[in-house]
Amino acid sequence: MENFEAIGLKPEIIEAITALGFEKPTPVQQQAIPFLLSSKQDLIALAQTGTGKTAAFGLPVINQIDPKNKNVQALVLCPTRELCLQITKELGNYLAKSKDIQVTAVYGGESIDKQIRQLRRGVHIVAGTPGRTLDLIKREKLKIDNIQWLVLDEADEMLSMGFKDDLDAILSQTPDEKQTLLFSATMPYEMKSIVRDYMTDPMELSAGKKNVSADTVEHTYCVVAGRHKYEALKRIANIHPNIYGIIFCRTRKETKAIADQLGQDHYNADAIHGDLSQAQRELVMHRFRNRHLQLLVATDVAARGIDVNDLSHVINYQLPDTVATYIHRTGRTGRAGKEGMAISLVSGRERDFMRSVERKIGKKVIKKMIPTGQEICERQLFTLIDKVKNVEVNEEQISPYLEATMEKLSVFEREELIKRFVSVEFNRFLKDYEDAPDLNDFSRERRKPSFDHGGRRGGRGSGRNGYTRYKRFFINVGTSDHLTAPRLLGLINEQFHGEKVPVGKIELLRNFSFFEIDQQFATKLPSRFNGVTFEGKGVEVEEAQAKRRNHDRSYDRGGRGGGGRGGYGNNNSSGRKRIKRKRKYN
Repeated sequence: MENFEAIGLKPEIIEAITALGFEKPTPVQQQAIPFLLSSKQDLIALAQTGTGKTAAFGLPVINQIDPKNKNVQALVLCPTRELCLQITKELGNYLAKSKDIQVTAVYGGESIDKQIRQLRRGVHIVAGTPGRTLDLIKREKLKIDNIQWLVLDEADEMLSMGFKDDLDAILSQTPDEKQTLLFSATMPYEMKSIVRDYMTDPMELSAGKKNVSADTVEHTYCVVAGRHKYEALKRIANIHPNIYGIIFCRTRKETKAIADQLGQDHYNADAIHGDLSQAQRELVMHRFRNRHLQLLVATDVAARGIDVNDLSHVINYQLPDTVATYIHRTGRTGRAGKEGMAISLVSGRERDFMRSVERKIGKKVIKKMIPTGQEICERQLFTLIDKVKNVEVNEEQISPYLEATMEKLSVFEREELIKRFVSVEFNRFLKDYEDAPDLNDFSRERRKPSFDHGGRRGGRGSGRNGYTRYKRFFINVGTSDHLTAPRLLGLINEQFHGEKVPVGKIELLRNFSFFEIDQQFATKLPSRFNGVTFEGKGVEVEEAQAKRRNHDRSYDRGGRGGGGRGGYGNNNSSGRKRIKRKRKYN
């Protein structure tokens, strides 16, 4: 299929996507669009990030929408606010010549009243995150009993972020005769239950193999002590002078810190994260797409939907939580048959993760040494020489200045001139790496825990100087409110716009619960839950307090009772019994 005209889309859609620069369908579009235009059979489409999945389901769906029917006809579920907004924007672009079809986005972190007003006006397509979508359904503001298409975009990511229960609740209320379209980069085990319970004889197509990365990507890792990780990152950037890539971090705080430090160290880098406004995000992405930036530092959530061609590198400054996320990250390089490189900076304890990656992607992940100062200086020197050797000389433009230039440089012999010429660009690297240590030499490393910027020491617990990564919180909903661990994870992620918040121990009790959260998110957590409801109940979240050390061993609200919301007081026998029963969980 050479072009979109041959697919059979309406003229107004062809006109809109032609204006957007669409020329030839991508592999997933070539397979999915004709199928969805001619069949009502369910579809499973496996394709990596950035392969044009939104158009693959969006174009055939909007081609079949009935503008006269004011009911919601299509529901698109996706894991994050950013992706939800991107899908809505792209569908709106496809509908530029079809003004009578309305699309809206519903997601957490924004006024639900505003979204309800938009739904009341009448929309044909809704794109939403699972938590907010379910909330609107329960309020009977979003009617999905007549939808004809249900799209699960980035389905694997929704499952990994804890939205399984919300998806079950939404899917169970959709009509049987709808067409379900599942788009995903990977096929994890949890996906099989979705397919089994909610899809009928689905057609499966693939624009690549399941759970593997592109054959054109070289996967490598470097073992580095935590305190040397940033220095190792700089050396990797320096050994690849023409690098054009994305650096992945876990948290927004670290993303900003790494980008700021790179800027101070004269690297052409910037960050993209959830704290940026849409205008700021677009400005950063414009600079990156136009190669005014070489390095983009991002969280997984902020990078969702980034589609940039010709990336040479993906660097995992911190490893992701799952192999599926690793595949998502590294799938952004090595596209269109071009070679790419994925580099992970790992601690000794994290090498097992890289072995899991090997098993999933079916190829060797190569261990490489961190470049030495001498290797970097040599690479930079030869790159500079090649650049001079291959530069295009414009005689006409430089001729007015040649005579004066020759006169000024005539005092130098050829050899001396070359030395000075090289030193102009090269002195910085010579200075930076003079007596630079070999970061691969662990012989002098003390036997003590190493920490990354998040204060992590290979897992939960305390770090240096008693620093604790996690803080414990109370939430006023429990198992009697149908709260489960996955639903709690989904609820937390929803309030942070889908960002993967590191969560520690979870304790589910009947009327309330406790959970631990990375302290980098702790200060913002209570305010994020203002106005949030769960199963129709107003949610309250507050930091759990330490156990009181008094003679009657009573506990406050955050510990094991103290006559607070949980009713574990010390003035009645039932309270004491509950205290005793709950101690076994700590």
